[in-house]
Amino acid sequence: MKTVLVGVGQAGGKVTSALVDFDHEMGFGSIIGALGVNSAKADLQPLQFDTVLVGQDRVKGHGVGGDNELGAEVMQGDAREVMGELSGRITAEAEAIVVVAGLGGGTGSGGAPVLAKELKRVYDVPVYALGILPGRGEGTMYQVNAGRSLKTLAREADSVLLVDNDAWHSSGESVEEGFGSINANIARRVGLLLAAGEAVEGVGESVVDTSEVINTLRSGGISALGYASAEASEDPDENINVVTSVTRNALLTGTSLPNAVEADSALLVVAGEPETISRKGVERARKWVEEETGSMQVRGGDFPLESGRLASLVLLGGVERSGRVEEFMERAAAAVEEADEQEATRDSEEKLFQNDDLDGLI
Repeated sequence: MKTVLVGVGQAGGKVTSALVDFDHEMGFGSIIGALGVNSAKADLQPLQFDTVLVGQDRVKGHGVGGDNELGAEVMQGDAREVMGELSGRITAEAEAIVVVAGLGGGTGSGGAPVLAKELKRVYDVPVYALGILPGRGEGTMYQVNAGRSLKTLAREADSVLLVDNDAWHSSGESVEEGFGSINANIARRVGLLLAAGEAVEGVGESVVDTSEVINTLRSGGISALGYASAEASEDPDENINVVTSVTRNALLTGTSLPNAVEADSALLVVAGEPETISRKGVERARKWVEEETGSMQVRGGDFPLESGRLASLVLLGGVERSGRVEEFMERAAAAVEEADEQEATRDSEEKLFQNDDLDGLI
């Protein structure tokens, strides 16, 4: 899928950079343009692609300090400049635009929905969002920002592919320590999905194309992506169980949204050397995904790839009813209440010192 990426905010810029690097290293050629957008000048400097600084008249290049309402305002104010920078990159070759953002910060969570809405107004290709949810230990402000942003982004984008920061980092490693590995994991998994249907080595028996990715995401709302891989045998008959087991692992333990299984639609992509992919294994795995997700729209196909392993990608469309999403939204609502209580406490403490019945010492 020929894609243009727009990384919004610090996390969005870093994940976009990781995706661009992965696509280049693999030689897929699926990413045909990238732009970084931020209100903090320092966060744009490390990026190896073109960037736009927004909100300079408001925050002077110092960022919005986690204030996603201000992030939305500065993106709205400089939307024309951002769209101008994108106009030369979104050509007739582009099959999709992906807005990439961390949903817990200020510029990304506030700016991504604004930009998605503007892109949909101007372009007739799908506008997707790749949104990164904050982990459980990332503080009240991040939870509040992400809850508000997700609700808006799901309305404005054609689909929001969600990645929970708690899903793809190593055990025993804090989210802060693991940002680098999380970004690399996102790039590998999402990069493979975006490359589906592109010209790659080998000819598969039933190669996935771009339309199948788009049709899986057509239901809108929230989507998730599962991934797992294992060593392959040279004999495809011996890989029947390999294909089915990596598919089970991809869906049950390797998704970007833990425990998100129920879906409106799904796409199974099995990647590896074409001669090692078991057709029987792929069909069994596809039927299992159909049963497990409760969806009658489960597409499937191959991704020819030079590798000694077999990998399974499972894209789920319409998972907003899943327990994981509900759990997060409840956590975000609780964070809003906590923030309101903290604000009320501060107001009360300030009033103690505004009591006219007490004289000061001096």
